[in-house]
Amino acid sequence: MNSILRINPEKLNQIKIVVFDVDGTLVNDNGVIGEKSLELIKELMNHDVKISLASGRLHSALVEIAEIIDTSTPLISLDGALIKNKEGNQIIHQSSLRKKIVNTSIELAEKYFVNVALCHSEAIYYTENHSLIPMILDKFGALYREVDSYNSYINNTLEIVFAGDNRRTMEYLRDRLSFPFAFGTSVSFFRSHSHDNIYYLEVKKSGSTKAKGLIRLLKHLKLNQSNAMVIGDWYNDIPLFETKAFKVAMGNAVAELKRMADLVLSKSNNEDGIAEILEALLKSKRKK
Repeated sequence: MNSILRINPEKLNQIKIVVFDVDGTLVNDNGVIGEKSLELIKELMNHDVKISLASGRLHSALVEIAEIIDTSTPLISLDGALIKNKEGNQIIHQSSLRKKIVNTSIELAEKYFVNVALCHSEAIYYTENHSLIPMILDKFGALYREVDSYNSYINNTLEIVFAGDNRRTMEYLRDRLSFPFAFGTSVSFFRSHSHDNIYYLEVKKSGSTKAKGLIRLLKHLKLNQSNAMVIGDWYNDIPLFETKAFKVAMGNAVAELKRMADLVLSKSNNEDGIAEILEALLKSKRKK
């Protein structure tokens, strides 16, 4: 299905919540929501459609966007590791890593001279020995804080991020932090898109995915997966596209996501692409 005109109207009538990926989807490459989309989002909320975000960003990096939209629906951050409202006083779910994993990660980073940082809901913490962290991490909108020691930040760590230029070392650390050497972890290893020869290793608690985040959020809201529309563009959106939600891929989405989508938009995030589907959804709500 590749045309909005071919969408079954009953599908749109079922939608009670729209969950946006942020970077590459909701905002353009300058971090701005399209003017038309913003108007449509606010009008949809007036028609009782809830709006949420599901992002790899920290929670604190989503708050400003949530305030612009003026949504009160809880937000999914760090790819599902945390779900809470923009005010931060309502936590729906939090997947903190075990202390042993955090301590082991810090020890490995020190031993193999790899940069490491601890991601919490509000900030990314690093020490003087890892002062390159703010310059080499691709964490949009994140607040970075240098601390004297990691000791006070072991608890409530939602994600550990390693950054280094030696691929073999990073692959070794990946293996050491995965089964059978480590239990209950989900490890992602990938190359930076914006920094030459930099590799990242992200460690989260097992089960921290956007899909799990969506399911937990829907349960909290007493909604079914068929009541949700998800919109994304990147590989970390693939779990979302494995759910029973109505799946919309951006024009700039990776090929894998487009193949899984119920609808592929004709425009990119830099062309306010989401306005196309939001307009169709609003029309379906007006007809009710």
